[in-house]
Amino acid sequence: MTKLSRREPFAHQIANTLRDRIIRGDLPAGGRIVERSLCETLAVSRTPLREALKLLELEGLIELSQNRGARIMSFTAEEASDLFEVIAGLESLAAEIAALRLEPADLDELDEMHSRMMAHYHRREKDPYFELNSAIHDRLVRLSRNPVLVATHANLMLRARRGRYMAIVDPRRWEESVNEHEALMTALHARDADAARRVWKRHLLRTGETVCAVLTAAVREATPLDAVVDQAAVI
Repeated sequence: MTKLSRREPFAHQIANTLRDRIIRGDLPAGGRIVERSLCETLAVSRTPLREALKLLELEGLIELSQNRGARIMSFTAEEASDLFEVIAGLESLAAEIAALRLEPADLDELDEMHSRMMAHYHRREKDPYFELNSAIHDRLVRLSRNPVLVATHANLMLRARRGRYMAIVDPRRWEESVNEHEALMTALHARDADAARRVWKRHLLRTGETVCAVLTAAVREATPLDAVVDQAAVI
């Protein structure tokens, strides 16, 4: 049984927990959310659970139906392609801007995060690697110090974060991704805005391509997406 703290509203805690499970494929696309089972697992009543489900519906992660309850929204290759095309543009712009605006303390922070991420990579610790990887992407966007860019990116990532997790299940892509992160750090230290933009755009576009391949394989083989992810994760 999962216990939730009382430091923030239950509805937000539950939404965070469910969002995390959707991202990792523990709650697969197209699957139903059984309220009674979740209430028992999370040790909460139905009222905060339903509030959490409404939050996730606003994010486009689930669909609520009066007759059929809650269902995890599908995530298609077409949607992933569209999302990552835009995200690649936003994050590469953020990298270009940040390369020129970073303070020494900002670089130190990114270096520390990158080192911890690499340690998880070498130990093949997928989940903590993913958390730090996502944190680096988000932090770099915020370091652009452009509030419009930050807000637009955050809105898109509500849907796209599922895809980013899928991308690291391919061992070859995982290694490529790490090399691209290394290249970005080199560009940032050199204050090379053009190189930072090019490296990061290629990185995000390749991530999108990998996600599309995973989703297409799931459809072609008529295999549940979580099964495809589990198979690819054997590294």
